[in-house]
Amino acid sequence: MYISCKLFYKYFAYTFFNYTPILHQEEKILFSLLKREIAAKMMQSYPGADPDISKWKGQVITDFQEDLLIKVKGRLSEKWFYTHFKTFNPSLPRVDLLNMLSKYAGYENWDDFRFKNSDKIHLKRAIGAPDKTPVRIILILLIAVILLGLLSRIKFTSNHSFTFIDADTGEPIRNNRIQVDLIRNNESPVSYFCNENGSLVLRTNENLVKMVVRASYYLEDTIIRVLKKFERVEQIKLRADIYSLLIRYYSQNDAESWMNKRQQLDRMISEDAMIYQVPDQRELTGMEIYNKWEFIDKLTIPSSRLRGIEIINARYQDGKIVILRIRNKIE
Repeated sequence: MYISCKLFYKYFAYTFFNYTPILHQEEKILFSLLKREIAAKMMQSYPGADPDISKWKGQVITDFQEDLLIKVKGRLSEKWFYTHFKTFNPSLPRVDLLNMLSKYAGYENWDDFRFKNSDKIHLKRAIGAPDKTPVRIILILLIAVILLGLLSRIKFTSNHSFTFIDADTGEPIRNNRIQVDLIRNNESPVSYFCNENGSLVLRTNENLVKMVVRASYYLEDTIIRVLKKFERVEQIKLRADIYSLLIRYYSQNDAESWMNKRQQLDRMISEDAMIYQVPDQRELTGMEIYNKWEFIDKLTIPSSRLRGIEIINARYQDGKIVILRIRNKIE
């Protein structure tokens, strides 16, 4: 982790601020000046040599090696030449080699070369790249704004607890599969399920939430809440689905007369209603579909299997059930 952070810092500083330590930058400038003087010295013996040392190759490099050996008794390999003269190298050569090259250029050593060319460093900077201070300031401000935005999102993200209660009894709706679909702009809904106590904890940094709530034997409802900073626990009322409760009652109670049941169901269910029986996860059968009278027959004919019926959800039109989804729960 330490190495990664260090590399990130170096890359960040160089990319956005073009920053390198001052002393290191001076050394690079001085080394580039030394290469120019080496090329000029070489041209005294070999006038055909290119004044740009990075363009030397083949015989010119061999001639330079010989001239270096004759004048300062120094030796450099061709590989070293390519490493430091032909390509960019972030590090300077060893001091002993810098001393030798400085002596070839007409100086006592590297320190003598540095001393006598220090004034050229400031001149080179003065005629170099234009001032990038305004760009750097803009980049600093931009980065600061991004960081503040990220910090504010983290800072103001909080937990909000919603408990769903029965609108008639005021009691939490327990042991019910309550599904909450969170609606966001330009996004698909995200589904959550409440715990066995009818509560949901939502972590968000939004000021307003929109939820579609579904629960067995309760009417589907769309809830919009403005979240308050200091009131993070709320209760939301759901209205009971009376028809669904009646159907469950009819499936479990034989006290009502057969004809009375059918008449009441007839008034509750639309003529064009579609009833879907979804299989329990442990059943191998597929989905079954009933029309109104098939379902009424199923519901009014005594059957021990019917006592496990569960209403998943119901849709209404003009006060009557038009779509009903049920499931036979297996004990």
